[in-house]
Parts: sequence; structure tokens; C-alpha cells
Amino acid sequence: MPDTDSSHPLRIGFYICHCGHNIAGTIDVASVAHYAAALPHVSVAREYKYMCSDPGQELIQKDIRDLELNRIVVASCSPLLHEHTFRQAVEKGGLNPFFFQMVNIREDVSWVNDNPAAATVKAKDLARAAIFRVSHHRALDKKHVSIHPDALVVGAGIAGIHAALTLANAGKKVTLVEREPTIGGHMAMFDKTFPTLDCAACILTPKMSAVRNHPNIRLLSYSEVKVVGGYVGNYKVTIRRKPRYIKEELCVGCMECIEACVYKEGKTPDEFNQGLSKRKPIYIPFPQATPQVVVIDPATCIEFKSGHCKKTCVSVCDRGAVDFSQKEETIDIDVGTIILATGYATFDPKRLPYYGYGKYPNVYSSLEVERLVNASGPTAGELILRDGRHPKTVGIIHCVGSRDRNTNRWCSRTCCMYSLKLAHLLKEHTEAEVYNFYIDIRAAGKSYEEFYDKLLEENIHFVRGRVAEVTDWAARPSEEGKLVIRVEDTLIGVVRRVPVDMVVLAVGMEPSADAQDVRRMFNISCSTEGFFLERHPKLAPVDTFTDGIFIAGACQGPKDIPDSVAQAGAAAAQALTLIDTGEVELEPNTAYIAEEFCSGCKSCLGICPYTAITRDEIKGKAFINEALCKGCGTCVAACPSGAIRQHLFEDDQIFSEIDGILADDNLTTAGVER
Repeated sequence: MPDTDSSHPLRIGFYICHCGHNIAGTIDVASVAHYAAALPHVSVAREYKYMCSDPGQELIQKDIRDLELNRIVVASCSPLLHEHTFRQAVEKGGLNPFFFQMVNIREDVSWVNDNPAAATVKAKDLARAAIFRVSHHRALDKKHVSIHPDALVVGAGIAGIHAALTLANAGKKVTLVEREPTIGGHMAMFDKTFPTLDCAACILTPKMSAVRNHPNIRLLSYSEVKVVGGYVGNYKVTIRRKPRYIKEELCVGCMECIEACVYKEGKTPDEFNQGLSKRKPIYIPFPQATPQVVVIDPATCIEFKSGHCKKTCVSVCDRGAVDFSQKEETIDIDVGTIILATGYATFDPKRLPYYGYGKYPNVYSSLEVERLVNASGPTAGELILRDGRHPKTVGIIHCVGSRDRNTNRWCSRTCCMYSLKLAHLLKEHTEAEVYNFYIDIRAAGKSYEEFYDKLLEENIHFVRGRVAEVTDWAARPSEEGKLVIRVEDTLIGVVRRVPVDMVVLAVGMEPSADAQDVRRMFNISCSTEGFFLERHPKLAPVDTFTDGIFIAGACQGPKDIPDSVAQAGAAAAQALTLIDTGEVELEPNTAYIAEEFCSGCKSCLGICPYTAITRDEIKGKAFINEALCKGCGTCVAACPSGAIRQHLFEDDQIFSEIDGILADDNLTTAGVER
């Protein structure tokens, strides 16, 4: 224990929480409090049912004032949840908030131990270590950085659109970046939305137009974020704008250039229509595309491939919008907050060859069917199979790429409901007999169960069981020319063969292919599934561990349109809170350089994951930007000369904590038996 100034002797307050039965159900809380009371410099040790409650915090504040405490230790649950709470309580009591140490005896002790005696001993060890450690804590000053008032939204599906509009309507300047030529994302491809069967375009297009016309939104379509630097409140972002070979400010979307293109029939699979139709080298993705500007694909355009095109697109455009000399453009912007709404990828059913996708022409993915039944789709809404027939029987297979140990274990949440929606639409368009092959029907949203009941009344067939295979092998004359679905019907306990004309695979959601690259660029984390990781699944579902960067929509995990919109609004609200506060408080547990020991060896420069360390060329010393530093300690451990140190993790604090852990069982200064 340290020597203390005689005029300010150490007076430590120790508080242990029952946390209902979470802690007290395993640990003898009273015994730990009694033990701590006899440790050196401990003036008071108390137990309380819920220390994080207002009465618990007020107890700490009262003791600080009445007992003149100058150090506080709280043994309770996760510091991630409540360290800030108790620091505030200590500060309100009149102490520097960093004269405080927290002990996690819930996650680290009670929740991982089924032996009450051993758990109590471990809790005493951790309490003793914290009491030894807090004696060496020093007063630290809070630091603040100002917040740039502009925001960046990356991804312009429904989540990104809603987040951008929310921020813009609050008076903030927003840059909205979308990698595709148009905004709208997956929702723009849908025909109708469940459970209300609203036209997807009818509810999405007004929001797309609002984005295009909003004075506070700068829309950068056909663009990608390439570099992100800076720190919370002051991010510097480099955006790459791909050339459209069209001058956006001149194009009015008349599409005469498309008609004039020497390609009389398109030869390139149309990405928006899932390859079910062809497009020309010059095209607009879909009629309601925003911005309403054509784009030229250099990979298929004759002018780029051979240089011998007649350039009829140039001659027909009286506005001079076509520009084959356009180059890639780089734009640098400064923003204070960032919202990532980069969406999801659909599962590739070719990974499950036993369903016949890519082998049998009449096996479709659910997104392909969305385009087939859409009035603006490749068949103008008429359901015509690849072999030219109209289907009389359709089988919809649920959970393709979801709830499967061989692909993805998670539930994609939307598949049941959109399968029911497609069953309704297929019935509506063709009067076909429709079968749904499902594991479970999950209809938990508002009005979802009622929609399911509606399908039952429409005489849609439901077969409970995982489909084993789809084949064209006919065992009887009635199966000739059909696709045969083999499935065990678990409700009646038999294996069934169901012949159909068309198979629809209800594919699940996956993280975007470049999710790992994106998370590295923005310095955030991914969960084990690959979706972006939130700070806390319940209390901070749109925050990330990088301050000032928020997530919204299906990039965080599978979700439907209402949940994506709700989360986008929440992310925008968090960004607004940060912007309107004007400044952000930084955690003081940052690293710093003891310049007298720094040799300028540069070994720390490349190991900082937050690029917080630079070299002062004049002094020949390392320099740490505290606004960028997250206190991970990597540089502290790696510095060969010991010149890098860290607030709240100074050597004397760490060594004293170790001494506390290893202290003799019969600690004589404690005066009690362990």
C-alpha cells in the first residue's frame, strides 16, 4: 500500500451489490463486505441490494461527504454497463471520478461459478486487489473535442434513406453515399411488402425523391468510401466517384440515348432484374431510379472495347450529356458522425446443389420471383417460366441458407413472411396450387399472424418438414415434365413426393461480401456471423465500439423493413444527440509519451490499430493523439524503452493490483481470516 500524506490519509469506501440473486445467489455478500472492512485504509464497507439504483448511488455520495472518503471501490456487475454510472456518483459526491475502481463479481465470479465457497473466496481476492489498486489512482481531467455538424450515411437502401432524411429534416447537412447507380437497395426490387401488401415502389419512391430534392442532402450515387481517418466528431473521409460517362447535371433521363444505342437488343444480364432480362451498355436500372440519370457500362460498350462505335448516343443527346472522357473523381469531406447502412447479401442457392438451382431452369430464387411478378419486371408482371409455360403448381421451400448447420445457423427473420407473401402473389397471378415447405412458421411482427391466417383461408398448402431434394426424376406418369420435391411431412410422419412446375427457394440474408473490408475501414467489429457488431445488443443496438459511428438496417443483422426503418431512426437520433451536444467527452485512459525515455525508434507507429501515433520529426519522438487513442494498451506493452504509458493503467496501479491478488491468505494487516 502507498504512503499517504498525513493531511490527506487514504479513506476508502467499499460497496458490494447483491444484484438481486445474480450475485448474492452465489457469493456470500455479507462475508465479502466484512472482510473488506478490515483491509488497510478502508473506512467503510457496505452491502446493498442494487448499488446502481438511485438509493445505492446516493449512499456512496452521502458517505463521501459524511465520512470524508477519497477513494471508492464498487463490486458489482459489468463495468461496460455501470462504470460510467458509478463515476458520475463519485463526481456528484465531490471526488474526482477517477478515484474509483470497479470489480466485476457477476460475470467474472457468480455467473461462472457454482461453488458458493469458492466464489466467495474469489470475490474477496478481487475486492482486495481493487482496494490495493485504487490507492494509487490519480486525479485525471476530462478532455473534450468539438463535433463537426455534418454527417455521412453510407448505403442508400431504405435504412440509409430514412437515416439521411431524418438528419436532413433536423437541419443537418448529410452526404449520402451509394455504390450502385441508383438508391433504393433491395426494397426497390420488391413487388409488394408484407403484411399490408403495399406496393414497394409506391412507398419507397416518394422517399427516394425526397432524398434527391432535399437541400440538406448531397447524394453521391455510383460512389464508394475509400479512406476513413480522424476520430469522433472530426472524421475525414475520401470518397471515390466512379465515372458514369454521363454528365449528371445535364442528363434529364429522357432515355433517347438508350433507344439510339447500336445494340438493338441488350446482351448483358440485367443486374436489377436478377439476370432474367438483358440490358444495353447504356441503361437506367429501373424506371423510378434516383437519380434519373443513365449510366454507361464500359465493360460492354463498343466505344470502350474497340473505339469504333458510331456513338449514336452522343449524336441523339441534344444536351451534350454523354461524355466518354469522364474520369474517376475523388472527393474529400469532413463529418462529425457516420451511419453505416450497407445492407445485406442474399444467400446463393447454388451452394445447395440438391435444390437444383442453376441445374433446373424452373428453380428460382425468391428475389427472382419478386422481379417476375413485378409490373416493371422482365415479363411485365406475367409469370412466364423459363421454358415458356405458366405454372399450375408451385413449391416454395423455406429456410434456404438459414437455420442450417451446413450454411448459416441464424434465422433470417423475413423468409417466412415473404414466402407467404409470394404464395399469395403467385396464387393471385396464376391461380396455381401453391405449397409452402417450412420448418416452423415465424410470424412475430404486428399483423403477421393475421396474414398467415389469411393465407390459410386462400387454400395455400403448408407442409412441415425440411426438403431433402428437388429432382426431375419421374417415378409415375403424373410426375412427367415436373420437378419433384421430396420431403418428410413431420405432421403425418411420411415421406412425400410433390410434383410441381416451379420451385421457389426462400433464400436467407447474409453479411455483404465486403463486410470485413468495410468494418476494417471504419474500425468497427463484426459478430461471429459476420454482421456488424453493436456496442450492446439491448441497450446500445445502433452504437458501435468506435465513437461517432452508428449502424442501421440489415448490416447489423437480418431484419424486415419496419425494423430497418426504426433502427435507422434510432441511429439518426444518436448522431443528432452527438452533433447537437457540440462536443464529446473522451475517456482519459489514453496512452501518453514520457518523452525523456522515448528513443524515437518508430516501433510503435505501425502497431496502433487506431493510427493514433505519429512521429514528431522536430523532436524525433513519438506523439499520441489522445482523441484517436482508445486505450487498448498495445503500444504500452510493445514499447521497448517503456516510454509509452497509460492513464489508469500506470505501473504502480497494475503492480499493486497484482500484489492484492497474490497477498498472503493470512493478511496480517487485515486482521481477519480469509
